[in-house]
Amino acid sequence: MRQALDKWLDRPIVGNFIIAVIIVNAIVLGLETSKPIMAQFGGLILAIDQACLAIFVVEIGAKLVARGGRFFRDGWNLFDLAVVAIALVPTSGGLSVLRALRILRVLRVVSVAPSLRRVVEGFITALPGMGSVFLLMSIIFYIGAVIATKIFGTDFPQWFGSLGQSGYTLFQVMTLESWSMGIVRPVLEIYPYAWAFFIPFILVTTFAVVNLLVGLIVNSMQDAHQAEDVQRTDAYRDDVLVRLEAIEALLKETAESQQRQSK
Repeated sequence: MRQALDKWLDRPIVGNFIIAVIIVNAIVLGLETSKPIMAQFGGLILAIDQACLAIFVVEIGAKLVARGGRFFRDGWNLFDLAVVAIALVPTSGGLSVLRALRILRVLRVVSVAPSLRRVVEGFITALPGMGSVFLLMSIIFYIGAVIATKIFGTDFPQWFGSLGQSGYTLFQVMTLESWSMGIVRPVLEIYPYAWAFFIPFILVTTFAVVNLLVGLIVNSMQDAHQAEDVQRTDAYRDDVLVRLEAIEALLKETAESQQRQSK
């Protein structure tokens, strides 16, 4: 029975149904933020929300029954369990802030949709390399913040008055958000050679380090796709071998039957 339930849960129609429920639940949670809509359809919206949560609970319970201990060895199952558990926590009193976290149920579509799972798995695989890049960027920011504070802090205390302010300003410069007219040009009016600091900083952080992060993520996703292709190829090969063995056994049985009949 457990194997049959497990196979039923893995059927595409079940996965598509769960995705549909997740989408409906996301729409309902968005409608709950509208006071006019809640005033008119509040009862219906809350009923649909509870129905979606009940479906999620039943799904998790079915997976626990079907897979037993294997359920807890799958990271995606633990993710689903945590998201649903947060939705079940009472949202009264000091825990009322958790009511806003019900929107996390939308993230369940990541664990159900294979394409999204590949994206997340590729991102997670890239985290160790990204950590080294973040460390490099932190060092660059620290050096830049110290230099900017010492040079520009006196005349522009609102931007470079402290190490923290300089770091935040340099982060704004790295994102290219109003960096020229809003920050650099006013600084150039007092420090004409400030371009020699800001332009190399932008080239290193925005165009070099950030693109390095993008490259790491893209490579990780390509590796994830290749691993999936290899897994799919191995599964197809195993299926073909099983079919060939079945055909070979059938031919052997047919030949033996013909030999017995000829005797």
